Amino acid sequence: MVQAILSKYEHHIGDITVTPSRGGVFEVIVGEELIFSKKELGRHASIEEVMDSLAAIIGPSPDPEG
Repeated sequence: MVQAILSKYEHHIGDITVTPSRGGVFEVIVGEELIFSKKELGRHASIEEVMDSLAAIIGPSPDPEG
């Protein structure tokens, strides 16, 4: 998922952090905004779901093929 995010938004992202944790926690946070929480929803996110949430925050990809 990190590779998909970077390939589409590499020119918009200053840094990306992946933090391992225990107990199956998986969260995607942009700035201070939580855009996905496996703990809250009880399921994993699809790549499309995360990418759509990022597009809503960052905007569409500058690359028409991205």
